[in-house]
Amino acid sequence: MPEPIVQIRELTKFYRHGEIEVTALDCVSLDIHAGEFVALMGPSGSGKSTLLHIIAGLDQATTGDCIVRGVNVGNLSETELADWRNTHVGFVFQTFNLIPVLTAFENVELPLLLAKLSAGERREHVTAALELVGLGDRSKHLPRQMSGGQEQRVAIARALVTDPTLVVADEPTGNLDAHSAQEVLTLLQTLNRQAGKTIILVTHDPKAAAFAQRTIHLEKGQLLNGNGQSL
Repeated sequence: MPEPIVQIRELTKFYRHGEIEVTALDCVSLDIHAGEFVALMGPSGSGKSTLLHIIAGLDQATTGDCIVRGVNVGNLSETELADWRNTHVGFVFQTFNLIPVLTAFENVELPLLLAKLSAGERREHVTAALELVGLGDRSKHLPRQMSGGQEQRVAIARALVTDPTLVVADEPTGNLDAHSAQEVLTLLQTLNRQAGKTIILVTHDPKAAAFAQRTIHLEKGQLLNGNGQSL
């Protein structure tokens, strides 16, 4: 078995609200291998989004280690972390975060503007990403000219365009109707199975989690086993 692409070791995260200290994650240890599609499930406040954000370099643990492809993310400076995120992580969120005045092509191209690529190379990458999500014919459309499901697929293309190590999706179907949600989850599953993408999905919906290969349950900041007991 190759070394895990993500290694979480005794990860703890505290937040302070005035005099109150809230434990978001409580000594979590977890491995995720390359090519896995993992769903993080749990009720609101269980720590699933906090764990995802630490893996993605959007937040830092209070104690413990988060190692992605041999890099301890918690040891990076803010500048190093920004570069690391742009290279290694593709983000898909509940809100599509598309810029309304930019076309689908221009929205997908945004992460590449920080890379040392020619305009022609950027065009090739963007075109390939839009084709991959089935929107090759929508490249000139603005977000308002597309359905919610299509907007989320543009967001997925933007997440994929840098060929990241990880694709992290935080409640990506939360703003979609049932049909569009099914399309987006099927797309993520296809990207995992056919393109070998490592995907970490946060959801509270068992139907969404069913698209993943493995489901990890959190409650009150702790991982649970299949019997609902803390690990």
